[in-house]
Parts: sequence; C-alpha cells; structure tokens
Amino acid sequence: MALIGLVRVSTDTQKTRRQHDALAPICLKVFEEKISGKLAVDDRPGLTTALDYLRDGDMLTVQEVDRLGRNLLEGLIVLNDLFQRGIAVKVLEGIAAGEHTERSLILDLALALAEDRRRDIVRKTKNGLESARARGRVGGRRPVVDADKRPLIFARRAEGESIRQIAAGVGVSIGVVHKTLNPTL
Repeated sequence: MALIGLVRVSTDTQKTRRQHDALAPICLKVFEEKISGKLAVDDRPGLTTALDYLRDGDMLTVQEVDRLGRNLLEGLIVLNDLFQRGIAVKVLEGIAAGEHTERSLILDLALALAEDRRRDIVRKTKNGLESARARGRVGGRRPVVDADKRPLIFARRAEGESIRQIAAGVGVSIGVVHKTLNPTL
C-alpha cells in the first residue's frame, strides 16, 4: 500500500507549501494542481494524473477533503471511483479526518460543506466588489495593455499581422489582443 498525495489550490498565486509539508513526509509521490476545485474531474489535470497513477490497495491522501474538490457531485464521483477500484482515501485534517475505504455520511457531509464554503466565498467576494463600486472604487486586475501597447497592437494589425504574431511581438496573450481590438467582446 502506497500513500499518494494530492495538493490543490485554486489559483497560481496561492501557495502549496503547507500542504506539501503535511504530505511529503508520508507520501510516496505527491501530485499538485493549481486550479479551481469546482471543475469536473476531466478538467483537472493534476487530479486525473493522480487518479491514473493510483493502484488497487493505494491510498489517496489529502490534507483536507476540500482538496478533492469543492463540487459535491464531482467529489462523490471521485470517491465512488476510488472505492470501486480498491483505493482508500486518507484525510489528515477536518471533520472527515481519518482513513476511509468506503463512502460515509461524514465524507459526504465534508464535501457538501466544502461546496457551501465555496458558494459563500463567491457571494462575499461579489458583495465586496459591489460595495466598493458603490463607493466609486473599481476592483479587478489592472489592465495588461497600457497606453504604450494599445497603439502598437492597432498598428501591427493595420500592417496585416496575425493576432498570434501581434501577441508574441507585444508580449501579451492572444486573448488580450482580441479584447484590445474588439473591446465589446
């Protein structure tokens, strides 16, 4: 039996060190992903790689159940698949802490709470942004295209360059070039 770890955070800017510190000493291998836990299993490359790596008798190890995901249905699908394959789940912290070889009310409840926490975070973020807008503050990321890049993008397009060439030449993504050329998209 091998312990195989899964580390997940939602964005590239979040740190995974705390989870690695908990899993690395006890796991044979640790898989990492920086992607939203609300996504379907097929859209989470770190999780699918870990699931493909696991063998009968192994144990998928996570620090908390919500690292499996913050979508109740997808989490239940993952658990059912693992248990049918003879793979256990080990949770180090939280209400579902322990080793699990089959679905249980506590695992289902922990996944439901994770989804509810995610919904609560989204609601609070939306409320905070609306409150800031009401006070005249604008939230969100700073624009990638500054006053110097915008005319350069239009000039290169006028010269017949493709969007891909413009993006590479200016140092922005293809999507940014699209949005600059077509601001109504």
